[in-house]
Amino acid sequence: MPKSKRIDATDRKMIRALQKNGRITNLELAETVNLSPSPCLRRLRNLEKQKVIRGYNVDVDAEAYGLPVTVFVRVTLEGHTGDIVEQFEAEVRNIPEVLDCYVMTGAADYLLRVVVSDLEDYERFIRQKLHKIGHIRSIDTSFVYGVVKRANVFPEIKN
Repeated sequence: MPKSKRIDATDRKMIRALQKNGRITNLELAETVNLSPSPCLRRLRNLEKQKVIRGYNVDVDAEAYGLPVTVFVRVTLEGHTGDIVEQFEAEVRNIPEVLDCYVMTGAADYLLRVVVSDLEDYERFIRQKLHKIGHIRSIDTSFVYGVVKRANVFPEIKN
């Protein structure tokens, strides 16, 4: 039986430190959370093994990369049968422009975060990728023209 994904305050401190700086050394991490290096590394490996820490990523400037346009796309399906939902979700997972896809409550069924190079690229995305999935009742688009806050660090939990 797999171990539970229960974590404590020290694990959370480690996670927040790693979210702030994924390249922190084990020694620096241990100092940050007031542990010696060996127990710190054991805890870290345990968090990875339990899939609490699912991976390490690099935060890239999308504009510098060549994808300066971020779009939030709300999608409503024609129906909600298992086949329609499974097909939509499987197809969306394979579209590189879709960075995130959330199942939603409310008027839309899904919220997608999409990055593209320009408006023409977005039109191609809609016509050649999203429309081809089928069974879509509506697509509602909101273009991002500024970012007020973007965070990758979870808030502290008070126990």
